[in-house]
Amino acid sequence: MQKIPISVLMPVYNAEKYLGQSIESILNQTFRKFEFVIVDDASTDGSWEIIKEYSAEDKRIRAFRNKENLRTTRSLNRGLRAAKGKYIVRMDADDWSYPDRLEKQYKFMETHSHVGVSGGTIKVCDSKLNSINERKYPLTDKEARKNIFRFSPFAHPATIWRTSIIKRVGGYNENIPLSQDYELYFRVGKISKFANLDKVLLKLRTHNDSSSIVRGKFQEQYTIYSRIKAFLELGYTMTFTDKLYTFLQMISMVIIPPRFKFWIFNYLRKA
Repeated sequence: MQKIPISVLMPVYNAEKYLGQSIESILNQTFRKFEFVIVDDASTDGSWEIIKEYSAEDKRIRAFRNKENLRTTRSLNRGLRAAKGKYIVRMDADDWSYPDRLEKQYKFMETHSHVGVSGGTIKVCDSKLNSINERKYPLTDKEARKNIFRFSPFAHPATIWRTSIIKRVGGYNENIPLSQDYELYFRVGKISKFANLDKVLLKLRTHNDSSSIVRGKFQEQYTIYSRIKAFLELGYTMTFTDKLYTFLQMISMVIIPPRFKFWIFNYLRKA
């Protein structure tokens, strides 16, 4: 039996407003050979009904529903356990993938066997997918590692992973409810290489319900925890600048509201 090339993994919780657009952006990909693993985390809105409608029409969708709310990390791991693809492609329930995203990412991973996880450029958009700015990520492994203690080397919903690698390191850490991707990058980075495509792959939708805005302070706490863990337990080296940046970020959690820090973050990335 031929292995499925790609498993697209999407966790969903109360995302009915944008869910249809996100699902269709995957179903309309130019690359057709994939399964679409959708894990509904006991949504209380109409998300599950929307998922069932699409899964009835397209057999590439494999829909799962948690009996109780397990949060994102455990939902992701449930999807990982179910995934049959050679690669795992992440997708969020409120974002939009460009039609050739899967094709570009599959070709890249097939020709770069040393890379365990890769991503690409994203467009940060408003709730109607109007572009606010473009966010680029480091193209090479060396560039990604240089700033990993200051900025995430990837946009999580634009990543593709070798399934063998992500399962080898144990998947997502279920003790980390937020910034679970960042902690995973450090572990994957111990056994594999990083890369990003210089191609726009995804529109990342920002709105009042975005996790980065709603849970910004707590997300930062787990981001800092992941850095310290990588330094103390995984053998990563922090420069003086890395340590200073982390210290200043800890102070900023107290004095700067998360909504303002979103814009500060985008400014610093461009600097």
